[in-house]
Amino acid sequence: MTQALDRPALAIRFTPMDVPMTRPWEEGELSSIAVHAPAVVNPLMLHPGEPTEASVAVTNGSDRPLDLAIDVSGTFPDSWCQVLRSRQTLNPGETLNAILLLQVPDDYFEQADRGQLALEQRGQLRCFAHDDEGNGRLLRTLEFTLYLRPRSLYLDFLPDLYREVDFVGRLLKVFELAFEPDVRTLNGLWAYLNPRLAPQGMLPFLAHWVGWQISPDLSLDQQRELIAQALEIYRWRGTRRGLRLSLHLATGLPLESPSGEAPAIAITETFGSGLVLGETRLGPEAIMGGTKPFHFSVTLRQPPGLDLDENLIRKTIEQEKPAFCTYDLTIMPAPLRSPLPRRNDDPLASLP
Repeated sequence: MTQALDRPALAIRFTPMDVPMTRPWEEGELSSIAVHAPAVVNPLMLHPGEPTEASVAVTNGSDRPLDLAIDVSGTFPDSWCQVLRSRQTLNPGETLNAILLLQVPDDYFEQADRGQLALEQRGQLRCFAHDDEGNGRLLRTLEFTLYLRPRSLYLDFLPDLYREVDFVGRLLKVFELAFEPDVRTLNGLWAYLNPRLAPQGMLPFLAHWVGWQISPDLSLDQQRELIAQALEIYRWRGTRRGLRLSLHLATGLPLESPSGEAPAIAITETFGSGLVLGETRLGPEAIMGGTKPFHFSVTLRQPPGLDLDENLIRKTIEQEKPAFCTYDLTIMPAPLRSPLPRRNDDPLASLP
């Protein structure tokens, strides 16, 4: 809706960007059956946490320039309101287009310590003309009303007839506040069953669900990833692939290394029959004696800045290797990458 103050010197047009879709329910109307809509001056509907705008156009109808300034005050806190382009020098016939920004705190209806909360607030927009000495003279005022209402989602499920008075929405908001937390929990139930997203208190249940033993030596993120990968670890337990995956999750070392570099997690087997007369040929590869059967070596290359817990690593290997196998563990620093040669972009640099 748009309202204009018909004054010869100054004209004000107040246009709210969010017009109330329902008639605000005034106090005392519930006890009366036949109620006439009260005359509301420049209504603005505000929902907590949602910004609302109103356009203010002030036209200079006089025959002289005006140094115009706009000020807003009311029964609401000053932090709720902000005026953009609040001051400008207007020549005769020019218009100042200002924007009134309003926003109510998210927890306005949850401030029970203030007692009964007001659902209507009154505001006043004042226009001042400043002279050369900076003194302001009040020229025009404009009254407006703020209606503070909670936004109810349940109105979307009712016929439009129930939108004629906002009392129905305010009543439904009581039930919405009671039931909506449970609805949101049900909608997000899948996240409670995801180890990567579930609250920390759900991790013991999820670990027991997949038969995983939580280790206090691991960080919270490592525990989440191990629980999520538990079935994959069980599928490859007792194999080289399963052991490398477990060491990767427990230490943070990468599974794959850049081409040309030694792997960060290396597992080598030393199976062999040794020297057997009639079967072994003498040569560079011939060895005396027998090798250690069912034995493998684990080599971890530790990058700078990463601390590896040897006890945790041995515990992980003992858990994932075949029971009859033995192993050797070697932790060595990762080789430093050689810096790439710098490219000389100057074609004359190589000339004598």
